Amino acid sequence: MADQQLTWRGAVAQWDRQLFDVVARRHWPGADRVLPRLGRAANHGVLWGGAAAAIGVLGSARARKAALCGAASLALASATINTVGKWSVRRPRPLLEGVPAVRQLVTQPQTTSFPSGHAASAFAFTAGLALESPGWGAAMAPVAVSVAFSRVYTGVHYPSDVMAGAALGVAAGFVVRRLARDAREARAVPGDERKAAGAPALPDGAGLTVVVNTASGTAANAGLDVLRERLPRAELIECEGPGLPAALAAAAARSTVLGVCGGDGTVSAGATAALRAGVPLAVFPGGTLNHFALELGLTGYEDICRAVAAGQAVRVGVGRFTPGPADGADVAGADADVAVAGADVAGGGDGAPGGAGGADVAGAGPDVAGGRGGAPGAGASADVAGAAAGGAVAGADVAGGRGGAPGAGASADGAGAGAPGAGADVAGADVAGVGVGGASADVAGAGAGGVGGGGSAPGYFLNNLSIGAYPELLRHRLEWAPRIGGGPAALLAAWRVLRAERPLRLRVAGRPRSVWMLFAGNGTYHGTGPTPRRRDSLGEGLLDVRLVYGGGRPGPRLLAAALAGPLTRSPVHTATRLRSLRIGDIPPGTPLAYDGEYAKAPSAFVLDELPDALTVYRLS
Repeated sequence: MADQQLTWRGAVAQWDRQLFDVVARRHWPGADRVLPRLGRAANHGVLWGGAAAAIGVLGSARARKAALCGAASLALASATINTVGKWSVRRPRPLLEGVPAVRQLVTQPQTTSFPSGHAASAFAFTAGLALESPGWGAAMAPVAVSVAFSRVYTGVHYPSDVMAGAALGVAAGFVVRRLARDAREARAVPGDERKAAGAPALPDGAGLTVVVNTASGTAANAGLDVLRERLPRAELIECEGPGLPAALAAAAARSTVLGVCGGDGTVSAGATAALRAGVPLAVFPGGTLNHFALELGLTGYEDICRAVAAGQAVRVGVGRFTPGPADGADVAGADADVAVAGADVAGGGDGAPGGAGGADVAGAGPDVAGGRGGAPGAGASADVAGAAAGGAVAGADVAGGRGGAPGAGASADGAGAGAPGAGADVAGADVAGVGVGGASADVAGAGAGGVGGGGSAPGYFLNNLSIGAYPELLRHRLEWAPRIGGGPAALLAAWRVLRAERPLRLRVAGRPRSVWMLFAGNGTYHGTGPTPRRRDSLGEGLLDVRLVYGGGRPGPRLLAAALAGPLTRSPVHTATRLRSLRIGDIPPGTPLAYDGEYAKAPSAFVLDELPDALTVYRLS
């Protein structure tokens, strides 16, 4: 047995040396200058770090994610080679006999020969890149092969050293991909959202129309074959760009269940169409980040198809701003501040319910619900227990019914009727907040004339909404990206925003405020700062509102807010949880961002939370 092992090793070593000698004797025009320099450029991963930085600046969000995976794969491969590979197989470097002096490195490596660290790094970075972005991986593959070959060409590695290093690098890429997938699945932990009774079960997909946004991050490669196999009678519609809202509205109008495949912005547009049509929503994640899907516990298409087939769904809260982005209708006649009773953005107070801790973000307004008759335009009661005179209710039944015609008095609870009105649906949900001592402030309207006197439909958001620094950054990035690329546009936009001269002057809950940014999350986010990242539940029924006050420069203010902690009050940062908030006196042209989309903000609007407003399919 020992003789056979020695013979096997001897044959491999002989083959290795013969192939090494063939490469040493072969001359390729121009290679003597290019390959040694390329190998030196890859020392310590410098070449691949530069490539990752360039891809991050010039590429899309998906390309940046791919570059990060490539860098992680390289780090794993390098750590494995240098701690295990080099010291477990102590193979001497090749003798340089026959290698032309012009190819030889000035400083020869002192480590052992097996396996090749350069080849491992090259193939690890390229594999990690290709697994997330095949196009960028194909572009880098010739460079990786050239670097690996240069190690034999310059005489510092045998061919088997390079092949073993390349194999280890590719393996590292697959390991990182699996770890990233496991991390995403670990994030997708279902919350305590309430089960939706009576969600339609579609065993073969009949009645389901799925609108696929082909421009979303990974929608084109989202694995729709699973959907076609599990729900063969489902209708799939592919579209992108300006035609997406119309396609979603048309699909929702004729379907039992509306499906949507895309990123967070696409899912938000689908939720808006589903709310207005009063149909459930099936979410098939096809974007780069998929915040909403992950936080709801949605991962693979297999599970989502099973949920649709079995009729298993949950109810989630939805944020609303009125008037919405369709037009810039002003919020007229706002004598009463629509907010949580007894709260104050800058002053004291006992805080919002659930440990809001510190500053309350609202102002006291009259309780216009609970049986009172509102003045004309005041809006119907938030509890919708009876009729309200002059209710400006024009929106859809966002709690599960079909859309109501303008002035029909459609309400979240489906009871009562408002008198004809011209305003948007501001009072169509139980958005009562709890202020000091638990006093109720049922948000039903905003004084004479109501909200949205022009009849504009409200806008909805599943993740968050903001005005101030972030929408400005998004506006500049969208403006410059077509000309200089997404990465440079983001850097230039950040530089432009951080050099802004003055903060926004707004009226928040009836009081003038100077702010760098206002953030409103649909549900409580964890983490510090004005724009945190993670929610545990989408059925909480509260807005997470955070403000960064004006004064000074935006950079230091935003950094100080990031260090202030969640749900706290500081000289620069206020955060609380509530049911509704009125924002007024917004300067013309102020940008508004919601779920990654950009629009011009109206001169004033009301933010409120619609608890359990949307039915979304998910396995129990």
